[in-house]
Amino acid sequence: MKARRFARILSLALLAAVGSTVAAHAQSKTLTISWWGYNGEKMNANIITPFKKICGCEIVFETGNNADRLNKLKLRDGKGVDVIYLTDSFSQLGIEQGLFQEIDASKIPNLADIYELGKAPQGKYGPAYTIGRVGIVYDSAKVNPPITAWGDLWREDLKSSVSLPGITTTAGPLVVLEAGKHGGADAYEDADKAFAEIEALKPNVVKNYNTGSELVNLISTGEVRVALAQDFTLASMQAAVPTMTWAKLKDGDIATLNTVNIPKGSENVELAHQFINFILSKEVQQAEAEQGVDAPISTKVSLTPDQAKIWTYGPDMVAGLTRIDYAKMNAAKADWIDRWNEVFGQ
Repeated sequence: MKARRFARILSLALLAAVGSTVAAHAQSKTLTISWWGYNGEKMNANIITPFKKICGCEIVFETGNNADRLNKLKLRDGKGVDVIYLTDSFSQLGIEQGLFQEIDASKIPNLADIYELGKAPQGKYGPAYTIGRVGIVYDSAKVNPPITAWGDLWREDLKSSVSLPGITTTAGPLVVLEAGKHGGADAYEDADKAFAEIEALKPNVVKNYNTGSELVNLISTGEVRVALAQDFTLASMQAAVPTMTWAKLKDGDIATLNTVNIPKGSENVELAHQFINFILSKEVQQAEAEQGVDAPISTKVSLTPDQAKIWTYGPDMVAGLTRIDYAKMNAAKADWIDRWNEVFGQ
């Protein structure tokens, strides 16, 4: 009798110990996120702190630019990170290098509430969590008539007043695509014609910029009146020069997407899906947009005109965007970089 009782007590003790170990393991799970590292305080308040309460996990970061972080992941054969934030041009590279696993959309119910172009922008891999655009900005006090088309960059009255993004930036290769169109060609099929048009554009170009802050400086000193830019730089440009205006192009702006993917070596796949679903929620998307962090990709977000003015926002604007085939662009980019450097002497 005593033996049976002792065995029962021992069994209960073992079960309790196992249960404690499982609970401790769940509590000690660590989600590793690879991202750029900017707006850390807002990300912590809007995303990290509330998600930690939901998951009961720890969160650590690996920070750096797109190229460096993707290269680290490649060297580790897709291991060491559970979720990676990248611009769409770099996430396409990651897909081509076999670094990501396919997303299980059934585990991300908030996908149903984002714009269609963000749900599966690169096949069965990660969704976009924010949407942006590349277009033309100009100083409306100094540029007349207004800019209304990509081809206006070649106008004679804009001599020595334009800044272009460097060819290795996110927006740089888009100059080549638009130059091809200006010359009546597809830059992928006829790079010679595209670069002949870039050569023709050169007299209008003051300088190529490589960072948003560099562009804002060129605008603020008056060296530049027109630039091809991403929309996240608009607020800073207008703070420096209030008359800087986003051009309403009849041939449309170009979409840029920031994506989130799960590397193939993730040790917390379920948690990674849960995190992606969380950042696509209406609550997170609303807070990030209101606080000037990221444009919303959730169709559930509602912004005032003042909140929305710096963002790619609303179904009409999103519907008018042109998407880029980054598989084609990545294949052509090495040749384009060489040709670009020949034109601009870099």
